[in-house]
Amino acid sequence: MTTKDSLTDLQMKGMNAVHKTLLKVSGGRLGATLGSMPVVELHTVGRSSGKRRSTMLTAPVHDEGTYVLVASKGGDDRDPDWFRNLVANPDVELTVDGTTIPLTARVATEEEKADLWPRIVEAYKGYAGYQKKTDRNIPVVICEPRSA
Repeated sequence: MTTKDSLTDLQMKGMNAVHKTLLKVSGGRLGATLGSMPVVELHTVGRSSGKRRSTMLTAPVHDEGTYVLVASKGGDDRDPDWFRNLVANPDVELTVDGTTIPLTARVATEEEKADLWPRIVEAYKGYAGYQKKTDRNIPVVICEPRSA
């Protein structure tokens, strides 16, 4: 891993920690949304460690219990660890407004992404910039209620 990659990862982890702390200290009053997007805490199982991992993300599209996540990593050329974890184990949980819900995650098909992308960019224009910044096809993840 390059020094640049290590610094990017450290910065992302630091921002995540600050965001979690802000939510906790404010009782959820600060940092629960970013513009029109709810901030969610994604819980995955580490693909190598088997340990529970959590990360703060935004859900630019959310309808009837389904949440859409964007594996942008700020336009980095690498997929985020949380994305690789949920591909390995799609049974995830999302904490939204203090409530944790079980979901199944899957990568959107190209057709689904084409339909969702305009809504994603409408919620946060930065996603379009992230896609321009990298040659990587930024994955879109659909998290749906887990079937019984």
